[in-house]
Order: sequence, then structure tokens, then C-alpha cells
Amino acid sequence: MAILELAIGFFVLAVLAGIFGARGVAGMSMEIARLLIIVFLILAIISLIL
Repeated sequence: MAILELAIGFFVLAVLAGIFGARGVAGMSMEIARLLIIVFLILAIISLIL
């Protein structure tokens, strides 16, 4: 669950950075959040199969 919590945290950071106009930080945070969600989903599927 730690990966999912980190992804949510980066998503919130991206939204807040977007609101305040820091587009570079928002884009980078959104990419990190997307990557963490993908890793979480892959690990969840693997754990369900095994």
C-alpha cells in the first residue's frame, strides 16, 4: 500500500503545483504518480496470480 500512498501524494502535489502555476513540477509529479500507479497495478496482478 505504500506505493499507492506515494502515487496519491504525487498526484495531489501535481494538482497543487498546477493550481499555483508551477508547470514543470506539476508535469514531473504527474509522471511519477503515473509510474507508481502502473508499478502498483503490475504488482497487484502478480500477487493475485500467485
